[in-house]
Amino acid sequence: MRVTRSERRIGTLLLAAASLTAPLVGAEESDWPQFRRDPALTGTVAAGPGPDLELRWSVPLGFSVESSPAVVDGFVYATSLPGVLVKLALSDGAETWRYQPGAAAIEADGFEDDLFGESSPAVADGAVFVGDLLGTLHAVDAAGGTPLWTFDTGAEIKASPVVVGDLVLVGSYDEHFYGLDRKSGALRWKLQTEGPVHATASLHEGLAWITGCDAILRGVRIHDGVEAARFDSGAYTAASPAIVAGVLHYGTFNNEVLAVDIAAGALRWRYEHPERHFPFYASAAVSGDTVIVAGRDKLVHALDRATGEARWTFRARARFDASPAIAGGLVYAGNADGRLYVLDLGTGEQRGEFHAGAPIMGSPAVTGSSVVFGAQDGAVFALGPKTDAALR
Repeated sequence: MRVTRSERRIGTLLLAAASLTAPLVGAEESDWPQFRRDPALTGTVAAGPGPDLELRWSVPLGFSVESSPAVVDGFVYATSLPGVLVKLALSDGAETWRYQPGAAAIEADGFEDDLFGESSPAVADGAVFVGDLLGTLHAVDAAGGTPLWTFDTGAEIKASPVVVGDLVLVGSYDEHFYGLDRKSGALRWKLQTEGPVHATASLHEGLAWITGCDAILRGVRIHDGVEAARFDSGAYTAASPAIVAGVLHYGTFNNEVLAVDIAAGALRWRYEHPERHFPFYASAAVSGDTVIVAGRDKLVHALDRATGEARWTFRARARFDASPAIAGGLVYAGNADGRLYVLDLGTGEQRGEFHAGAPIMGSPAVTGSSVVFGAQDGAVFALGPKTDAALR
């Protein structure tokens, strides 16, 4: 593939920043503590519940569930558009607590003041962090559901927070990317961009990588918020980058999937379907030598991680806005047709399906025993392996 230097060069990389590493908040193998599970945003866990799934429970939260739940230590943390953050037992959906900061406003004038949209909860060190559509980042005690602190940005937060060391990183539609003190919520630094920051940051060797509505991929030094690298993606980008082996993988609204090599400072490959040209809104998942991307073209695409060549595609009934997850050699992908599809990672063959009854816009969280996701009818679903009786 021919790539021109002027079209694909990353600006001068301050590679010295890569040595300024900070401890990342990890995840137990049974947990899914943040959007796309890990700080590299791979959307992958080693083991999952398998292809044959049945409903374990569903809990109505009110209006639409647009975000991805977090699953930590046997509990689910999920949000819904009425401004509700809940903690539910993974085993049976029982509610432990409910955080609803706008409840007083509802009683006073009938309107909700806080709306939780696409920002997914991140759970770290006994706290839950999540942004709302009024531009506030909330920190809530994970044990009791009491507020710890809030931080106000200038516009809605649709990006999901990421915790690294003693910082919480999050982007806002006010065209800034923020680094906040994890304990107090105090501002440590902020970086101005040239457009809203919709995507979630992925972390690699001291840098936070954010795609942008301004078409710029940025590498930002975690410790001080200084931009250390940039790359022109060529298009509006809502998808968050997944990083594996120093390469970032993400789709754009120019109907492409890009792989950007950090060390080389250049595009490694570009993929576009030869016939169907639709934007990629969802974020990629990466496992082994395979990149999985789902698009508004109604397709799930499996790409070779080294070359970007297509291995297989799977066509659903409607568009994919939810990011797929990979577990145990299977792909779990929620679709706007209301179905969660289970596909074979190697072949793309459909192995299972669950019909939620409403469009699935938020990405699934997958553990060894469960798949948890929300739908636009306001319900959170937990699926598990079918019992022997159900299989008979």
